[in-house]
Amino acid sequence: MTPATSTPDTIVLVHGFWVTPRSWEHWIERYEDRGLRVIAPAYPGFEVDVEALNADPTPIERVTVPAIIERLEGIVGALESPPIIIGHSAGGVFTQILLDHGFGAAGVAIDSAPTEGVKRIPFSQVRASFPVLKNPANRHKAVGLTFEQWQYTFTNGLPEDEARRLYERYHVPASGEIFWGSALANIHPGRDETWVNYDNEQRAPLLFISGSADHLMPPSIQRSNAKHYNDNVITEVEEFEGPHLLPASPGWEKVADFALDWALEHAALPSTR
Repeated sequence: MTPATSTPDTIVLVHGFWVTPRSWEHWIERYEDRGLRVIAPAYPGFEVDVEALNADPTPIERVTVPAIIERLEGIVGALESPPIIIGHSAGGVFTQILLDHGFGAAGVAIDSAPTEGVKRIPFSQVRASFPVLKNPANRHKAVGLTFEQWQYTFTNGLPEDEARRLYERYHVPASGEIFWGSALANIHPGRDETWVNYDNEQRAPLLFISGSADHLMPPSIQRSNAKHYNDNVITEVEEFEGPHLLPASPGWEKVADFALDWALEHAALPSTR
């Protein structure tokens, strides 16, 4: 990958599981107000509203990691110049994969799920993942969260009325197949669908952002993921107060501004130190 020679003018926002591109709605407006082009692609089949996916989760049951990556690479690859790629949760994994495949001028992974080989499993993550992993039959289903499960996993620490508002606004079921596959890959690694080459010195700079109170993907996972990367390539970690749903929780503005400013600064630099 050739280092970026000009400041990127496009931001690609990649959503995670249990939400859709709607979770980026505030970031889209804020970045567009700064004169940037913003693209928030949906996974294949997720182009409909949250309400439609909750009513008929069939597209969630059918989606696959290769199909998601193909969709994202097609969108990013069609751009005239490398964009900044920002992903949340599973979107953080896809951001890492895109950078490894030579896409993007800089990447930010927020509360990222772990890529293959990151084996740290805090108790809070086990509890947060339990609704999906408790039953092997869920591997072939779209698995939603109850409000109580959502409150623990996505919005812990927020007032109940705010957590419920976010639940009703953003929540959709998640793919049990993908979630199970990711969990098993870190038990029995072997170049699965979320494999990245941590020694790739040609990728763009990468920032991990973690929520201090995140139960699903705690700060320890972000630090462990970052440590897997080659020290010769720009890879940094920053922590903000908040739960897993940093893009939509109170204080999201600070996270959005820091992520963008960091990415704009580092996109103009060579990726290697």
